[in-house]
Amino acid sequence: MPARIQRRRTKGWRAPEEAVYVGRGSRWGNAYPLNSTQVRMPALDGSEWEHEGRLGKTSGQQHAFVHPDGTITWHLVQDATREQVVELYRQWLADRPEVRDEARQQLAGRDLMCWCPLPEPGEPDHCHAAVLLELANEPAPA
Repeated sequence: MPARIQRRRTKGWRAPEEAVYVGRGSRWGNAYPLNSTQVRMPALDGSEWEHEGRLGKTSGQQHAFVHPDGTITWHLVQDATREQVVELYRQWLADRPEVRDEARQQLAGRDLMCWCPLPEPGEPDHCHAAVLLELANEPAPA
């Protein structure tokens, strides 16, 4: 079964020969990097949060949004968590069937490497490589 491997810079460590690097700088890197992606809470549609890609505010700042009907809502801008950037990547892939197809073709059956720390046993894997592993190794859609 293909696995996610944490890439390392330790002396003597070697990447498995057939593993594919999917971190930043590769074709498969997450477009929403941790520490530079922000979210707005609540989202304009009332859900818990959404990507905030326009304001460039300092994490923790609030901003007012004036809706077309004239109502004003206040939103908190925060740095995205690891879980949120992975969810944004999942949404990004969902909107790009050609990228999903390419991932299935190129990554199926392969171990994937990224710099993200591996989860503790029983914990969810909040890494975009885990999303790619799931996508590449699921049964093809009918």
